[in-house]
Amino acid sequence: MNKKKIFILPFFVFLIIISGCSDSEIKSSSRDIFAMDTYMNIKAYGKNSEKAINESADEIKRLENLFSVTDSESDIYKINNSESAEVSSDTAEIISEALEICKSTDGSLDITIYPLVKLWGFTSGEYRIPDDKEIQNYLENVGYENINISGNCVSVPQNCELDLGAVAKGYTSDRIAEIFRENGIESGIINLGGNVCIYGSERKVGIKNPFSDDIIGTVEVSDKAVITSGSYERYFTGNDGKNYCHIINSETGYPVDNGLLSVTVTGKSGLYCDALSTALFVMGREKAVEYWKNSSQDFDMILIESNGKIYVTENISFENKSDSEIIKIEQEN
Repeated sequence: MNKKKIFILPFFVFLIIISGCSDSEIKSSSRDIFAMDTYMNIKAYGKNSEKAINESADEIKRLENLFSVTDSESDIYKINNSESAEVSSDTAEIISEALEICKSTDGSLDITIYPLVKLWGFTSGEYRIPDDKEIQNYLENVGYENINISGNCVSVPQNCELDLGAVAKGYTSDRIAEIFRENGIESGIINLGGNVCIYGSERKVGIKNPFSDDIIGTVEVSDKAVITSGSYERYFTGNDGKNYCHIINSETGYPVDNGLLSVTVTGKSGLYCDALSTALFVMGREKAVEYWKNSSQDFDMILIESNGKIYVTENISFENKSDSEIIKIEQEN
């Protein structure tokens, strides 16, 4: 098996400051953090910036300890290894919100996909292509419908395992934004391993080009998250010469291969954008466009296909930095 090395790139989205006043005139604090298996950077502008950054760093570590799938003291580990556990309010909340998105996307997001992620070797680095029988056996343990929440008690069937990787960083960015508000922060940048939240002043965020090491374009946002899921960062090449990405389709049990290379979602909620970036990637372009058209338009998206075409919803401010064809997605009247 040929193995593709996985590099975690801490700043694969580039931030271009375009605020109305010079940030150099405002007191600022920043912190680099390694947590949730990725490099993070948070920066705040305002007189309480140092306090906000310190509280944010503590919050990141606290939530990591709750949501980790491998830490034996975490809420998720306890659920996965005892089938039922009393968890923190944060864990109950994030699971409840994730389940709503699982339902609305008909399982394109499924937080019980972890057994299949392990089967393919994405947790250990021991990559393999399972046979159909193995996949079908593991699929029997997958299904967000099997999660039961009563108050802060979460229960799952035997061999069903949760993984909050598709929502944890988004939820965390929402909490940091709350800390910024509580401390009167004027503006800030929350970059959790590429999951970006722009707080306050309007800024441009660069979107990674799946075909090269530069950016393919920029989006202009304020008080919004910009979150990307893609197949080009984490994958392995099998003996059959085919690339297999880390995002698994819970219906088939196989890594997604539908022509999409990346999905970027922007919106007010980091958790919502984080979850949708994965769900829409699993859906593929046609179903993702249909989902957006049938939604309340509380998010926007950029879809990049392997043929080089870029699909952009009509409400997003996207500046193309490449020669790629841009196709506007418009809401039907």
